[in-house]
Amino acid sequence: MPTTKTSPKTTTTARLRELYFSMYIPELEKELDLHNVNQVPRLEKVVINVGLGRAKDDKKIQEAAVNTIRKITGQAPIETFAKKSIASFKLREGNKIGLKVTLRGDRMYEFTDRLISVVLPRFRDFHGVSNKAFDKQGNYAIGLIDQSVFPELSFEETTTPHGLQVIFVVRSHEPAHTKALLEKFGMPFEKEREN
Repeated sequence: MPTTKTSPKTTTTARLRELYFSMYIPELEKELDLHNVNQVPRLEKVVINVGLGRAKDDKKIQEAAVNTIRKITGQAPIETFAKKSIASFKLREGNKIGLKVTLRGDRMYEFTDRLISVVLPRFRDFHGVSNKAFDKQGNYAIGLIDQSVFPELSFEETTTPHGLQVIFVVRSHEPAHTKALLEKFGMPFEKEREN
């Protein structure tokens, strides 16, 4: 009776994840003068949002936004709804106002790697990302005005432009620690101007 040979399952981990655990943790622990490896800043998740705003009733923009998120993340987005009515924005409670995806694990590291090394350099006249987009918890947000910089999208898929926001949720003690982690990942921050 012939035996069928099964090839061993090969698992590949994201490049940034391997670098983080092998090199960046010890480096950050030393550079930030931390006393415990658990104090080292850690990327917990990446959240990608598309606010539909005025286009909440426009099916074409909604379809373009869903397609964009699916292509660039490999996950289907969930819809977000208004929690309360705001008359000046013509918004009623329960209206669909956006789409979002939460990435964790290898997908999170792969998306971060692609964003930093492929997408951001494709911006025209790019001088780096803002140094002021940190919140008090140390999370970092980047707003992109156009989805055409993502190489996964064809020209036809970018004819209906829309913006998106990428939020890096980082477990850290202060924004300076988050910045140190993102710099290790290769995030190109704007150079501070000297007066």
